[in-house]
Amino acid sequence: MTGWEKFAHSFLNPRVAAEYTPKIIEGLGLTILLAACIIATGLVVGLVLATIRALGIRPLNWLIIFTVDVFRALPPLVIIVLIYFGLPNAGIDFSGFGATWLALSLVLMAFAEEIYWAGICAVPAGQWEASRALGLRFLPTLFRIVLPQAIRIAIPPLVNRTIAITKGTALGSVVAVAEILGAAQSAMAFSGNPTPLTLGAIAYIILFLPVVFAGRWIETRFAWKR
Repeated sequence: MTGWEKFAHSFLNPRVAAEYTPKIIEGLGLTILLAACIIATGLVVGLVLATIRALGIRPLNWLIIFTVDVFRALPPLVIIVLIYFGLPNAGIDFSGFGATWLALSLVLMAFAEEIYWAGICAVPAGQWEASRALGLRFLPTLFRIVLPQAIRIAIPPLVNRTIAITKGTALGSVVAVAEILGAAQSAMAFSGNPTPLTLGAIAYIILFLPVVFAGRWIETRFAWKR
């Protein structure tokens, strides 16, 4: 065999690809579901925390800042391991899917809260003053005037951070989640051939390349121009 033939036999084996492609497709579907759950939970809870922080209640703000800083500092893999292997000792059990969802949701929540908060702080003080001068109270000003502008400001950095964190679904393979990487590793073990890893890489490209292009479009569409 030539060098290329050896490479093709190892990483592009047609027989192995045909046999295990359905498993990779199943893993792709699970990855999409997991990513959707993470995005929905992380972005919504992050916005809620940023809104509460805007109320200026100091004890709550200190708690939010501490929580956010902790989850921004911890590696996602460490959080997954702590949830999946640690919490059962306290009588709280999570499936591999649940542990991965919760861990990555907490990480996305932490970054999203800071991004939303930066957006709120970026709204000129004159917007607050003008709204109050027109007779709007604090909460209507926050929800009707400030938050819509803050969310628009936050969209570009939020898109990038969301894409980066949802790629972490591959960490679910550590706790036996059969997402793309988990399915590929299992198929490689059964087949004794690394072709399933190539299929997994292709699946990740199929999933995330359109997301990256969409993110770039969203950044351009919602760019904040003063």
